[in-house]
Amino acid sequence: MSWTLKQIETFVWVAKLGSFRRTAERLGTTQPNISVRIADLEKEFGAKLFDRDAGSVALTQTGDVLLRYAERVLSASEELSAQSSRAGEEPGLLRLGATELVAQTWLLDYLRALKAEYQNVDVELTVDLSVNLRGSLVDRSLDLAFLNGPISDFNIDNLDLGQVPLVWVAAPTIPPPLRRIEHLARHTILTHARHTRPYVEVATHFRDHWIGRAKIVSSSSLAACVQMTIAGLGVATLPEPLVREHVSAGDLVETGYPWTPAPLAFTASYGHTPASRMVRRAAEIACEVARRRT
Repeated sequence: MSWTLKQIETFVWVAKLGSFRRTAERLGTTQPNISVRIADLEKEFGAKLFDRDAGSVALTQTGDVLLRYAERVLSASEELSAQSSRAGEEPGLLRLGATELVAQTWLLDYLRALKAEYQNVDVELTVDLSVNLRGSLVDRSLDLAFLNGPISDFNIDNLDLGQVPLVWVAAPTIPPPLRRIEHLARHTILTHARHTRPYVEVATHFRDHWIGRAKIVSSSSLAACVQMTIAGLGVATLPEPLVREHVSAGDLVETGYPWTPAPLAFTASYGHTPASRMVRRAAEIACEVARRRT
């Protein structure tokens, strides 16, 4: 899944103002542009975000769920909007890529730390799958990316950001037991997007250990996958930091199934030909922030 901050900003303002026209006025653009941004975002999410009726606009159930996550991403970006001059530093642009997991966990802390050291640097943020971020980094569309790494390219440096374990979770409404593969196979299995390592590992696990056919449903949006799991639409294997608060609140429970996909290894990866001192330091700041969050 690939979306832009402009689309996210538009989504949040339409939700707040309840009007495409008023959002266009607020953002200094035209109503057709607002409509296109929302349509493109709905296409990326694979779900309708708003109900339109005689000029009024209301969030759908899916839109209401995803709004809180959009607000987090927008808030992270807005942390860098009020830049002040810093002696000895030239203004610049950092083209940053991050996975959805990073965006939903420690990205805001990172942007605050980056701003404290580089007050005159603007960040252009892209949130996408690791496979897409990897390509953008290699072709230099991005300066720095926080992704599932490392990247095997002699022009790319990788700094270790640590590992993230996955856990099996389900809604409390799904009755136990869920500790054996035959228990899980009775339910829809929710997991990461196709062509990601967790999806491949889950599909391989059920193929090798279950004689029946498991219904495995992938999602390019981890936020949507979490909400589907809370709604009792399936059993999921998801990054532990993403579901930690939901488990503590009782919205989800860990199933106790003894196997999980391998932990996700994250790196701060950046091109070093040509080298940039600012980009290198931005990657080091990410390591410091990630260590504090573990």
